[in-house]
Amino acid sequence: MGLGQTHCAKQATKHTMSRALVGGVAGVGALAAASWYFSAPGKPKNAAFVFVKPHAVTPKANQMVKAGLLAKGMKITGEGDLTSEVIDEKKLIDQHYYAIASKATILKPHELNVPKDKFQKEFGLSWDDALAQGVVFNALDACKELGCNADELNKAWGAAKKAGKLVKFGGGFYCGHVEIPGKKPIYCFNAFFMTMRSAFTAPGRSIHWYTVEWDESQLSWADFRGKVLGPTDPKDAPADSLRGKVLSDWKELGLPSEPNVGDNAVHASASPFEGLAERMNWLGTPCRKDAYCSAMVRAGVKEATIAAWSVDPQVKLESGKKGSLFDALEDMDAGACIEEAKKLQALQ
Repeated sequence: MGLGQTHCAKQATKHTMSRALVGGVAGVGALAAASWYFSAPGKPKNAAFVFVKPHAVTPKANQMVKAGLLAKGMKITGEGDLTSEVIDEKKLIDQHYYAIASKATILKPHELNVPKDKFQKEFGLSWDDALAQGVVFNALDACKELGCNADELNKAWGAAKKAGKLVKFGGGFYCGHVEIPGKKPIYCFNAFFMTMRSAFTAPGRSIHWYTVEWDESQLSWADFRGKVLGPTDPKDAPADSLRGKVLSDWKELGLPSEPNVGDNAVHASASPFEGLAERMNWLGTPCRKDAYCSAMVRAGVKEATIAAWSVDPQVKLESGKKGSLFDALEDMDAGACIEEAKKLQALQ
């Protein structure tokens, strides 16, 4: 989920209950959906979580982002800071990147679903024996075991990759035979994540966040990301977008270096659902106290489903294949996102 997001922007086909009703082809299901949608206390608004990334947090940059959001008609409903100590202690960045971080910092090796045949084929050692010998670690524990920092572990990971001692078990799931001079070699999962993590957890770092909302009839989510935020690569961003402005004015804003694809200054949610997941994670907002979550529950999306989906699991899609939940809802506006979430829930 930004933060150098790996999601590919795509415009979802808009679907509204009013269109179905006016067309005179709405069935009982559509009428039931329309009942909650139009009788609810106000149609759900597009609501996103936006933050200035650690490398770009300066008073001038924070103010520029705020002014930019307001200039585009956003209503800022909340604003604050989260320090690296809090981000580290509560594992907020780990939850944000859960699919990758779960293997790197959250779960222990014995809790992972490791393909035993692939492990043995790559390393010549059975998975059970590796566990019994205590030579497998997640990335967080690997730093402690090897007495190294994130950058040193990442360097050793790069060497393992170059030497062909790395295996991919699935999307965002890697294991490498890592060696540090003077230390016993170990098997480690997703070591590359530690460098990403340290950008948020190093002493003195912080993020400056905003919660924003707006009417979907005034601005589509796709335009919010493409025109207000700007594409992942700041060089491709419109000049008046947030990322475009930071790129052109980075020296005046007090940034230490020019923004790039990885350090692109500003993050914003990729969909209304992702915004909900991010508020629940970063701000600890209970689902029922979030307006968009409440709208989803009223529409029939179970709270347990929302909680399970907040970490971007693989879900069954209409095509019959499985794919990223976040990708399936990307760039949809508030109403369409709820309708699509209901369809996906029914498929599981």
